Amino acid sequence: MSEWSPEVLEVLEASGWTADRRVDTANWRSTFEAVGIVMHDAAEAFLQEFGGLTMSVGGPGINRAREPFELDPELAWGEEDRFSEWSDSLGRCLFPLGELDGGRFFLGIDEGSEICLVETWAASFGPMPHALENLILGVMPRRIDDEHR
Repeated sequence: MSEWSPEVLEVLEASGWTADRRVDTANWRSTFEAVGIVMHDAAEAFLQEFGGLTMSVGGPGINRAREPFELDPELAWGEEDRFSEWSDSLGRCLFPLGELDGGRFFLGIDEGSEICLVETWAASFGPMPHALENLILGVMPRRIDDEHR
């Protein structure tokens, strides 16, 4: 997908990622589509490559603390309303990716492969592959909820 920096590549490989990794997304698709959250192509492509991985990062980052995150959409189960409401509010289709910082925040991805932090507010880590680098290296996400409220 991208030329990762050595530091990012080390974290990805330590989590179990490989360049040819492909996981089956059918269970995540059916689980969330049953409650009205549709898995778009960007979510499927991301989850095929990174779904099920846990990034065990910590310590100081570029401009925020590096926090561990887990890329398992089922960790956002029960939060469908939050994803639906933010999708409507932002005019994007956010599909759950997992959680950040032990469940303090949720992660979602829109149709344009932009990864968002989803809470009672929303912020963007940017589009892939930069979004994953930003998450791993500790780059502050940009608030996007104020633009749409």
